[in-house]
Amino acid sequence: MTLWILNGNVWDETSGSLLNKHVRLEAGQIAEIIDGANTPDTGSAEVIDAAGKLLSAGLIDMHVHLRDPGFEYKEDIATGTRSAAKGGFTTIACMPNTRPSTDTPETVKYILDKNASEGVVRVLPYAAITKNQLGRELTDFAALKEAGAIGFTDDGVGVQSAQMMKDAMALAKSMDMPVIAHCEDNTLVEGLFFSEGEFARKNGLKGIPNESEAIHVGRDALLAEATGVHYHVCHVSTEQSVRLIRLAKSIGVRITAEVCPHHLVLSDEDIPGLDSNWKMNPPLRTPRDVQAVIEALEDGTIDMIVTDHAPHSAEEKARDIQLAPFGIVGFETAFPLLYTKFVLTGKWTLGFLLQRMTSDPARVFRLPTGRLEQGAPADLTLIDLDSERAVDPSTFASKSNNTPFDGWKLQGWPVTTIVNGAVVYSESAN
Repeated sequence: MTLWILNGNVWDETSGSLLNKHVRLEAGQIAEIIDGANTPDTGSAEVIDAAGKLLSAGLIDMHVHLRDPGFEYKEDIATGTRSAAKGGFTTIACMPNTRPSTDTPETVKYILDKNASEGVVRVLPYAAITKNQLGRELTDFAALKEAGAIGFTDDGVGVQSAQMMKDAMALAKSMDMPVIAHCEDNTLVEGLFFSEGEFARKNGLKGIPNESEAIHVGRDALLAEATGVHYHVCHVSTEQSVRLIRLAKSIGVRITAEVCPHHLVLSDEDIPGLDSNWKMNPPLRTPRDVQAVIEALEDGTIDMIVTDHAPHSAEEKARDIQLAPFGIVGFETAFPLLYTKFVLTGKWTLGFLLQRMTSDPARVFRLPTGRLEQGAPADLTLIDLDSERAVDPSTFASKSNNTPFDGWKLQGWPVTTIVNGAVVYSESAN
């Protein structure tokens, strides 16, 4: 099938501006890009008029939770990928804290097969580092890689044993595979749910200290240096972690990192009360930490933006704050949130935001997507940069609506998402 996208506004890095372009998609690839001043002969091809809209490579999210298998009442592959598509994402990587855990080739195959039949975006499954994510015994890395896993992580929990992590890194290195780490020392966080900051002090709570994250970052950076593995740090949230990652990069350790939108725009001082929609892991940190992760993203210490999309049922989030699960949904608010808070305020260029959400994650994880150029996969997103509306969780495509951004007025909403040359989301059709 041939699809023409006419009059799209494409970011040009050389000029630092938007240029009008026509793009032809054919056989799942970007077949042609021509100047908007020229009128193409579209013949009988399908045509999308993108006049006034940003045309970008599809957004990439390398840290999501689809909850499938095992927790389909929270989310499943069908609803999760539709939510991703509505947020402009065309490639997502799902974490293994499912039930059963994604620790066998059969579960990896289940995810890939179910996405092929029910999903609408590209899903890349991570596999667990340890069996059942218990930190006691390594999974069969070779079999998991052969089944289609793209890396190894026990996200949801940190690998507490340094020896176990070193063994995992050495094995992953031998297979040229990355290790992705949820950095959290359990001895410093057990029974706690907000960070050690102003909110915890005001409410008489013992808080989660920054060191709980940074200790594992430092440990694992040393282990990555020793083994030579590609080591990727999940959802960085503290100033101390930033310092350690920056140092490790400066001495040549093969380390990369990610940050979530909520850790870029919210601090613990923004928390309105004991509301579980503000309970997430890592927790919201101090304004000083927020500034540190922003600067780290800007200078390349942190490589990419991810959502850590973590859906939970309304019943679970309605529990007492100590019993409610950690996590918020993120697909459908990520781009407009960051565009509103950073691009419209002049802190970032549009090109910088797009880079951190497309080409940078593709570069780090060696993906063929994330590029708007001839010959690249036809994964594209159209965004209405002028559209402003309030966040309304009742309209989410996700099964869940646990978000702290309810009612926030944001600008820059995705309107069309294309995967492999086919439209998988269109605002006009919803």
